[in-house]
Amino acid sequence: MSSRKLFSIFSNSYTITFSSFDHTIPVPMMTVAELFERSAESLQLFTDGEKRYSQLLFNICHEVLRTGKRGRPTKVLPKGMVVRLKNKSSKRRDSEGKLEKVETPKTEHPETTEKPEDKDVHANHVEAFNSSLRRYLAAFRRRTNTYAKSVVGLQRVLDIFWMVHNFVRSHFTTKKVPAVALGIIQKGLTWEDLLQIRLIC
Repeated sequence: MSSRKLFSIFSNSYTITFSSFDHTIPVPMMTVAELFERSAESLQLFTDGEKRYSQLLFNICHEVLRTGKRGRPTKVLPKGMVVRLKNKSSKRRDSEGKLEKVETPKTEHPETTEKPEDKDVHANHVEAFNSSLRRYLAAFRRRTNTYAKSVVGLQRVLDIFWMVHNFVRSHFTTKKVPAVALGIIQKGLTWEDLLQIRLIC
């Protein structure tokens, strides 16, 4: 199994973060924690059977809940943050028996009110987007997947897709270029515009 993972954060039709990374590096969870700090709303993280993601996030931004009772205070997720883990297979078992399809891997803050129902915990939209992404990136490769054999090579084609998705192509829902819809630029760019942009190192 490859150690490279794909991490993305979306806001409506605009792609905020789109990166390839090694699963041993907690960079994506640091991004989630930073996004939560800058947002006044709640944040929900759904993972598909990977407990290490919730553990990394918990290590970065947990809170100590002091109740006034004796003993060591409990560590919980920040208020408003929800983490759910979706087990893909019902055949997996732990020491207590069959695993639940939806787990709460980390203790949540008692004042967190917005909690998703089990039926809403899925990654269907992300999986559909990943399938679309693989078809689109096929234009930037030959007959092999050598472009995705390294983090650098995969990140290169992901950067191209990020620019086209946000600044060139109109989104099917808004009929506008995402960056234009959000007011980042006044009109969408063309391929010629992209090729003429100077890279400042």
